[in-house]
Amino acid sequence: MRISRLYTEQGLEPDSDITLEADAGHYLTRVLKLRQGQSLVLFNGDGSDYAADLVSLQRERVQVRVNARLPAASESPLDLCLVQAISRGERMDQSLQKATELGARRLQPLFTERVEVRVEGERLDKRMVHWLGVVRAACAQSGRATVPALEAPIELDDWLRIPARGLRFVLAPVAERSISSLDPLTGLVELLVGPEGGFSDEELVRCEQSGVIALSMGSRILRTETAGPAAIAVLQAMHGDF
Repeated sequence: MRISRLYTEQGLEPDSDITLEADAGHYLTRVLKLRQGQSLVLFNGDGSDYAADLVSLQRERVQVRVNARLPAASESPLDLCLVQAISRGERMDQSLQKATELGARRLQPLFTERVEVRVEGERLDKRMVHWLGVVRAACAQSGRATVPALEAPIELDDWLRIPARGLRFVLAPVAERSISSLDPLTGLVELLVGPEGGFSDEELVRCEQSGVIALSMGSRILRTETAGPAAIAVLQAMHGDF
């Protein structure tokens, strides 16, 4: 029987009791239908998993006994950041979800010329909370005990002005170099993926002038929510832990 795995923001230590957040407690009792005495695994992003048991289930209060620290799945040796142009609704959720499952360590949403979703202020705060929930749920699903860093959205030109700490690539169907031609990768790798309408020619020129290397994924043009995860899967197979 599969043991449920759940994220919590709280500190976790063996031989301690905690009261879960309301939404986490609701998920365990109402969605997963767990009962008192059943076992589960908790994680909070510190790199470890924690074996736990449900000890008390009340309407607004679910208490858990943390029993032991467990070894968690190791992180990929490929230090990869997905720089994803913001797309609409579930497409952006899918990009962040799959990148997390596939081992990206950092996620940078991006505003570009053809991005159709422009949010700021309170709307942006709510979107960030939602995206973080997507990322944490993807960690719970995939067995990751380290939650990727989710950065606040920035403009493409602002990202290009940040000094590169490693290799930067942009997916571009017209690129002469293919992703499979890369030499072994070490250090930080940043992968730039465009929005639904792609990058404009001017944006690609600015990327090239800033040292970003254009790569193609072959003869097929992939949707924005497919391109990033597909490229990450290829890179993990070639240089990571696949």
